[in-house]
Amino acid sequence: MQDVDALVKRIRLGEDATLEFKQVLLDRDKVIGPTRNAFADELASFANTRGGTVLMGVDDKSHAITGIPIEKLDAVESWVQEICNDTVKPPLDALIRKIYLPGPGGDDVPIIRVDLSRSLFVHKSPGGYFRRVGSAKREMGTDVLARLLQERSQSRVIRFDESPVSKASPDCLDDGLVRRFLRHDAVVDLAMLRKLRVVADDENGAPWATVGGILLCTHTPEQWLPQARIQAVSYAGTRRDINYQLDARDCGGPLDQQVIEALHFACRNMRVAASKGLARLDRPQFSERALFEALVNAVAHRDYSMAGARIRFHLFQDRVELHVPGALANTLTPDSMELRQYSRNELIVSLLTRCQVPDQSDGARSHMMERRGDGVPIILNDSRQLSGHTPEYTVIDESELRLIMWAAQHEDER
Repeated sequence: MQDVDALVKRIRLGEDATLEFKQVLLDRDKVIGPTRNAFADELASFANTRGGTVLMGVDDKSHAITGIPIEKLDAVESWVQEICNDTVKPPLDALIRKIYLPGPGGDDVPIIRVDLSRSLFVHKSPGGYFRRVGSAKREMGTDVLARLLQERSQSRVIRFDESPVSKASPDCLDDGLVRRFLRHDAVVDLAMLRKLRVVADDENGAPWATVGGILLCTHTPEQWLPQARIQAVSYAGTRRDINYQLDARDCGGPLDQQVIEALHFACRNMRVAASKGLARLDRPQFSERALFEALVNAVAHRDYSMAGARIRFHLFQDRVELHVPGALANTLTPDSMELRQYSRNELIVSLLTRCQVPDQSDGARSHMMERRGDGVPIILNDSRQLSGHTPEYTVIDESELRLIMWAAQHEDER
């Protein structure tokens, strides 16, 4: 009963990013409204975004629960199943259920509930490729579609960080940077570079440096990937206002260098309070360990296929905001990040796990990344312990992940 009450309350609020209503019009056993193609577009849009629920037998204008004649339920259910199997490519995996909801007169009426999860694939429907934006479906532009195809790359499709970069000769890879990932006696030749996956052949058999190779084995990755930088800015107040900008820096170079440079920027710009008493105890605005983990995760998991989109690392009086290009990979959600692991960039992650942390940075960790999956828990727990507030992860427009870490309050701010 509790689930029904919650669903009825949602219906009263109307359609949203994960809820759609459809009034069902019938001619005998034939569904004449909605149309087959339009309904297929709606279903595909949910699967191509974060998933959602379609309630068949609810008026999308009045929000009235009109229901479906009980003797017609099987015909409508078969119609929905046919669309999922035959009209959308690849087929949709939908959960179709018959349920009762209270109708306008107070009596229960049957409806059909269609639940769709966020898919591992990109689905095409009769109208094209759609995604859900607010309470409506929107056709995807070529740039959005390309990013989604990369994010949900199907089996045997090469990952973006392992793809060769045209005009980036293997000679652009720095010998010293490459050797960080090899045994001390290893020979750095083309075969070894291919084995390390920092070099790959194009369709014509020509060898080029890969995206991951450029990002970790060249001193100027922005020469080939202009978006591969961290924009760090410190503001005096709580607003993003150039008039209150205190410091700014573009952090470039290999990814590990970008992380350390951005971390130093934060430490240089954040306030540190000292407690009164016999033993001095420094209390920074933000946990350095949490900042380190957040920055490493940002460079490791961002979507490097998004041209022109940099990582933005902005410090304010009351918080840090970290904006990372790209939606969460596959079926991850902000709520599941603490419990699950999934990497968009397996090569980059693999190289970072072998990349040593300089002595002057976070001494608790010997390598930039570890495979234990404790990065997000450290961010959440350390920040919560210091500030009393839990950091917030938010996906923005299915194209960016934002992390907010709240600052610890000092005596003069209370």
